[in-house]
Amino acid sequence: MKKPVLVVMAAGMGSRYGGLKQIDPVGRHGEVIVDYSIYDALRAGFERIIFVIKKEIEEDFYEVIGRRMEKHAEVSYAFQRLDDLPDGYAVPDGRVKPWGTAQAIYSIRELADAPFAVINADDYYGPQAFQLIYDYLSALPEEGNVLPFCMVGYRLKNTLTEYGHVARGVCAVNADGYLTEVVEHTHIEKVGEGARFTEDGGKTWSEVDPDSVVSMNLWGFTPGLLEEIGVRFPAFLDKALETDPLKGEYQLPTVVNALLQEGKAEVKVLTSPDKWCGVTYKEDKPAVMEAIAEKHRSGLYPEPLWK
Repeated sequence: MKKPVLVVMAAGMGSRYGGLKQIDPVGRHGEVIVDYSIYDALRAGFERIIFVIKKEIEEDFYEVIGRRMEKHAEVSYAFQRLDDLPDGYAVPDGRVKPWGTAQAIYSIRELADAPFAVINADDYYGPQAFQLIYDYLSALPEEGNVLPFCMVGYRLKNTLTEYGHVARGVCAVNADGYLTEVVEHTHIEKVGEGARFTEDGGKTWSEVDPDSVVSMNLWGFTPGLLEEIGVRFPAFLDKALETDPLKGEYQLPTVVNALLQEGKAEVKVLTSPDKWCGVTYKEDKPAVMEAIAEKHRSGLYPEPLWK
């Protein structure tokens, strides 16, 4: 079996943040968040990286990240395009928003020939997470009737921001450590020591256990996932084009959950005790920069990172 590949989702422009946060430095020597993720992934054993980006940011992304990464790993690019749709479908007038994380991953279908880990470019996951997922993917059996996936889960309370809401996939895990359900909530916010979510723009709220296991989009998949995304894409579009043509998103956790419910996949949950570190809003940046600086001071990372 080929060695696992790292897939970095970096197509989002960070609308809530107000800029291209994927290339906004957080380290003293110009390091961006994904530098730390890639550094951790490489020392875990990954050697190949696929960046999923929008064509419009290709030049900036290459100058800030891609050029540097080519010195350390085999790098390739996949482009998330609005018009990358199944036959018979077209982009609705006025649509500018990408079609979500499932479509982002679908864009690697010509490149993925091995098990692959998926991460967000703007989230810090920690060294343990990459070692866990690399070791698991390296020991996967061949694909059979049930697709063998995995994910690294975090405690919700370790993934919240002080400055607004976040999107998280809240997970149910059985006694054997396998995912039984994941429900995507696009608006979760911290309330004191707890958390709550809304599905109707804040008209009503529901509490959520802050110790819940959540997905931070650190998944481990086999190439069989890509075929399933493609098969299910038309049904998503039929609904989205009718109910929310300009903003409807085809989300990766939604596909995974459907496969679980149909018995077509199993997902081992590898739980990380690490605290999430990411820039969702501009106000998050100072705290992230201090957290990164402390990791350098403690010796977790060299300074500069890429000596």
